[in-house]
Amino acid sequence: MNIYDIESPEDIQGLSVSELKELAAEIRNFLIESIAKTGGHLSSNLGVVELSLAMHYVFRSPIDKLIFDVGHQSYVHKILTGRINDFKTLRQFKGMSGFQKRRESIHDVWEAGHSSTSLSAALGMAIARDLRGETHQVAALIGDGALSSGMSMEALNQIGSEGRNMVIIFNDNNMSISQNVGAMDEAFTKLRTSKPYNNLKHDVSDMLSQSKAGNNLLKGMRQLKNTLKENVVDTSIFGEFNLDYIGPVDGHDLRMLIKVLEIARKHKGPIVVHVITKKGKGYSFAEEDKEGIWHGVSSFDPKSGKTLAQMPPQHASWSEVIAEALIEAAKQDERILALTPAMISGSKLNKFFSMFPERSFDCGIAEEHCVTLAAALAQSGMRPFVSVYSSFMQRAYDQIQQDAARMDLPVVFGIDRCGLVGEDGETHHGVFDISMLRAIPNMILSQPKDSREAQALLKTAFVQNHPFAIRYPRGSVKFQLDHDIQAIPIGSWTIHEATSEDRIVLITYGSDVDKMIAKAEVNQLPVSVVNARFFKPLDEQMMQYIAQKQCPIIIYESDILIGGLSSAILEYYNDHHLDVDVKRIGIQDHFVQHGSLPQLRKSEHIDINSVFQLITELLCD
Repeated sequence: MNIYDIESPEDIQGLSVSELKELAAEIRNFLIESIAKTGGHLSSNLGVVELSLAMHYVFRSPIDKLIFDVGHQSYVHKILTGRINDFKTLRQFKGMSGFQKRRESIHDVWEAGHSSTSLSAALGMAIARDLRGETHQVAALIGDGALSSGMSMEALNQIGSEGRNMVIIFNDNNMSISQNVGAMDEAFTKLRTSKPYNNLKHDVSDMLSQSKAGNNLLKGMRQLKNTLKENVVDTSIFGEFNLDYIGPVDGHDLRMLIKVLEIARKHKGPIVVHVITKKGKGYSFAEEDKEGIWHGVSSFDPKSGKTLAQMPPQHASWSEVIAEALIEAAKQDERILALTPAMISGSKLNKFFSMFPERSFDCGIAEEHCVTLAAALAQSGMRPFVSVYSSFMQRAYDQIQQDAARMDLPVVFGIDRCGLVGEDGETHHGVFDISMLRAIPNMILSQPKDSREAQALLKTAFVQNHPFAIRYPRGSVKFQLDHDIQAIPIGSWTIHEATSEDRIVLITYGSDVDKMIAKAEVNQLPVSVVNARFFKPLDEQMMQYIAQKQCPIIIYESDILIGGLSSAILEYYNDHHLDVDVKRIGIQDHFVQHGSLPQLRKSEHIDINSVFQLITELLCD
């Protein structure tokens, strides 16, 4: 069958196993060639080709509900539900999402972009099904990294207690984005490498192949369960949650996958199907990747594996800037530690972890634990640095507030991927952290305009005694390591005045500061540009000075307006009874779709041209 002929999962129902294998090879080749052009999540999707085929062969979507944890590995699912022609628009503005999206297909029953929500969602759908008297099955595909998270453990606890019909497909590739860590991963390792595993596939195959047509599958299920209980001691990992278990099963053996999933689909009560897959299967560069480089990729040459994205000379990613500055700080202060929730590679902490292994902690997909651990380290006299993506940081809001800020502990937060992040879209845009963190007492919140200021802010964070957050975006910046960097007065802003009688004041932050200064100078516009590098505390002296100018003030922010910088400034002017003319530019009250940063900024009217159009209008009044 040609993959371009697939309009729905029903189209693969009549295929033989050999035909499904051919289809798997065709899908794998398509994914490599297509993602090489658009970028996207490569390794995770290559690893679940056969598994996705088997799921759609056995289950009857959309009647049966299929949930993919995170959803970044749902590309094969999208192909099998008739969306292959949309792949040319993958993660592009107004194109197909890189995750499940309900508006795209009736087969996308759940949306996520962060891990560990699938089991709770599956249980919710199973409960609703039973309350309505329906009989369909609910199946959730979840990886070993996500399964070890706190939220997954909470869901497993209730799933075992409820005892409702549902299938948990445990996709075990010994990787999340980077290598997994922790006792749960060690338990999974024992399970997948225990002596019974070597013969288990053969035992299951014999048992199922002996079943005659018309035999009761549930009887076979009971026999299989007894065999497993006798031979696989480590099933207690799931048995403690009162969950039945099949596995481990070769995740690239279609015949075996189909047989086992057919049994699981008919099983009464919750059951775990443990599937061993190879992340990046079929593409050597991705298969050999142990650092998560091929997890999410930009466009690349499929033959050489080389990226087509080029970083400008003398530039580094913002993550690298912070990581290098952190290393310099750690050389001077042995109390400085680095913590991250499973994002060593993404946050560019590999070098720090290598240089300071005793001071480096990967907490796995457990943001809440990571923050509280850091708070306890700070309370004990250490100086922890927590590197976390803005959209992942949201999961630890309670811990930031209760455990770090309430006790006023000097935890330094590196909020990576702040602002609009582009192609990953709604679930990954880091536009809410200013609003969230600004409301927390004791919190200091900042953002640098360039790499030198980033180094200075990190220096500042480590020489003060309160929770301190530094946000920095995705992308690159011109960078040179400064060994003599000085701390910055907390709460201080800077102002660039073209003339002593500028007619407009533009307040902004981050890399937009220098862009605004440059454009104003090129066009010889009477505009003062303020670098509001601290969102909290504000520079009250500077705001008083700006108010005295008695000219229009434009506050330009590339994050959500509600609760952001402009809200803080307006609150100050209102509380101090200062009469000022303020115009605000920022993201309105909605979630922003995926697309390139220039496209999204233009769509949201927060691009430079929109700002200077307003400036021109005000100057003409």
